[in-house]
Amino acid sequence: MSEHETEPTTEQGFWAQGRHPVNVGQLVMGLAFLGLVTVWVLLSADVADGDALSWLLPVPWLVAGAAGLLATTLGAARRRGPAQPAPGQDGR
Repeated sequence: MSEHETEPTTEQGFWAQGRHPVNVGQLVMGLAFLGLVTVWVLLSADVADGDALSWLLPVPWLVAGAAGLLATTLGAARRRGPAQPAPGQDGR
């Protein structure tokens, strides 16, 4: 390898596969915003009344949080690689 070439990083590998790393913060806030807009549309279209607001408003936050946890967990598992033992659990 010449002195100007660099080793491919994990991020470059994602781009080479046609994928890019997920920004979890943007994913969570985007889903929360989309959910809150959906709640607003349901209320303004009279599909749901004001009494439903007490259980409708937490739903977007729960869904967005669950998506964030899932993205974080899958990202960590993907970075660790297939079938590697967790640190400190090498079977000895």
